[in-house]
Amino acid sequence: MSKPYDVDLTVKPDVTAFFDEATNTVSYIVRDPASSACAVIDSVLDFDFSSGRTSTRSADQIIRHIRDHSLNLEWIIETHVHADHLSAAPYIQQELGGKLGIGSHITEVQDIFGKVFNAGTEFQRDGSQFDRLFEDGDTYRIGGMEAFTIYTPGHTPACMTHVIGDAAFVGDTLFMPDGGTARADFPGGDARALYHSIKKILALPGETRLFMCHDYGPNGRNIQWETSVGDEREHNIHVRNGVTEDEFVKMREERDATLGMPKLIIPAVQVNMNAGNLPEPEADKKRYLKIPIDTL
Repeated sequence: MSKPYDVDLTVKPDVTAFFDEATNTVSYIVRDPASSACAVIDSVLDFDFSSGRTSTRSADQIIRHIRDHSLNLEWIIETHVHADHLSAAPYIQQELGGKLGIGSHITEVQDIFGKVFNAGTEFQRDGSQFDRLFEDGDTYRIGGMEAFTIYTPGHTPACMTHVIGDAAFVGDTLFMPDGGTARADFPGGDARALYHSIKKILALPGETRLFMCHDYGPNGRNIQWETSVGDEREHNIHVRNGVTEDEFVKMREERDATLGMPKLIIPAVQVNMNAGNLPEPEADKKRYLKIPIDTL
């Protein structure tokens, strides 16, 4: 088991979830119960790949909730560069303010996928599109609550878990116990690193609430997104207590070899590695995404 973390279980943020059925993504508003301060985690910009049309329907639900409850948005957090949905971070920031943050290893993702998409020298690979690049163990505040970050790579090189009081937001690193764990076969992914990252999360106190970024309702059950460290330790089908590192890596690599690419990976990564910003308009005032052939 990894080192214990200093988690203040007496701080219990209010967490409001928003489920996007099209991408099975869960976005969150995390509020300091003692003030109006809040953060948004893993927002969604709706995107229809067949037509290339975007919509702010999902983001507008979050914005409406924040305005209806007179909240003050301080942070917009991305747990990683998502491959299955586009981020609405720039739109939400334009409407409500707040600082946009992601893990500092975003630069590795930008370097890897900058080459995949032949992004050119005009695409900055230094993370400067974001307001804050988090290092392992960094802290920040949401009102009176102190949050801290845990570097949890494996699914991607830039994955971070954000711990806010008794709540931890794990991105794609873990799923609900019956859903297992994230894939580790994207460029820059690593199943062995993922195992060690999960052990960091499972070193949190057993009562710690865990919030998933995705749920697919395995075996037809209703969609869920909240569990606990204790439940994951005991019941996660991929990485529960007693599963060794080598067993996990063998399972993960064999399973990943059967998986196809997420249907939105091409637009999602292009946009999300650029902090959710769409490509600049070309001479005809239209925006275009690239599709690399025989690459992914």
